[in-house]
Amino acid sequence: MEKILVIGAAGQIGSELILELRKQYGNANVFASDIKDAPAYIKESGPFQMLDVMDERHLIHFVIRNKITQIYHLAAVLSGNAEKLPLQAWSINMNSLINVLEVARMVEDVHKVFWPSSIAVFGPSTPKEDTPQVTIMEPTTVYGISKMAGERWCDYYFNRYGVDVRSIRYPGLISYKTEPGGGTTDYAVEIYFEAIRKGFYECFLGENTRLPMMFMPDAIEATVALMEVPRDEVYFHTGYNITGFDTTPAEMTKSIQKHIPGFSISYKTDFRQEIADSWPDTIDDHYARSHNHWKSKYDLEATTRIMLEEVKKKLRREV
Repeated sequence: MEKILVIGAAGQIGSELILELRKQYGNANVFASDIKDAPAYIKESGPFQMLDVMDERHLIHFVIRNKITQIYHLAAVLSGNAEKLPLQAWSINMNSLINVLEVARMVEDVHKVFWPSSIAVFGPSTPKEDTPQVTIMEPTTVYGISKMAGERWCDYYFNRYGVDVRSIRYPGLISYKTEPGGGTTDYAVEIYFEAIRKGFYECFLGENTRLPMMFMPDAIEATVALMEVPRDEVYFHTGYNITGFDTTPAEMTKSIQKHIPGFSISYKTDFRQEIADSWPDTIDDHYARSHNHWKSKYDLEATTRIMLEEVKKKLRREV
């Protein structure tokens, strides 16, 4: 029986991944953890533990005590916030990963680890169109540097110690369950909430800034699909390129206006514009699709329709 630990379960990815894993493996077999409190639906549907991944002794004791076999390590300081506190972000992002990799190396029961990488590993010198799986990686942000270094550590632990660690280079993720947490692609979530709340949004990226995006259900399905691939069929232990669609703030605005004709947007760029400009416009993810037998289901129009419907429901519940 698999016993799964999700670190950072209250975050954007974790808050949805935990439900899918509990559906597949049983509520009692998927342990949610975070350094902050989690939503009621996470705590009520299965075990939840306050856990600091930076405390390696507490982490390894928890893993051994609960006979954990898989770890999903999702906790991180995201791109926008990382630029405000670069040394702290580097310490958290790197040391937390090393702690998890060391636990997987030392605890025999742990046979599989998932860690999220990001398109932030790419930089201004990377080809911007159809960015290849293997290409130049010269990130210019603390977040990107930590993700690039993390990919190398993951590959090292696989080759040196046999730790079966798997990763995805997520693009911008769009979700209605959890509001933004300090990333450069946060506009793609904020815009839907503000469209419902105010009918207006001031965007921190320029109107024609094109970035790869993915609706969260696609991201969750891709993550689970990767973890189900037999070990000898996982070719990249650094991180798989993955994407759903690419879009700009202007295109997203037009998509929303089909449902809310009076919605308007203005633009006031900040430091995140330079970060976005260093990232790819579009991603080549054919390795993820062929190796992991995965296919995206949601384009921009489908994402917009569902986001607006669900954000309306969420905001009504909060009143």
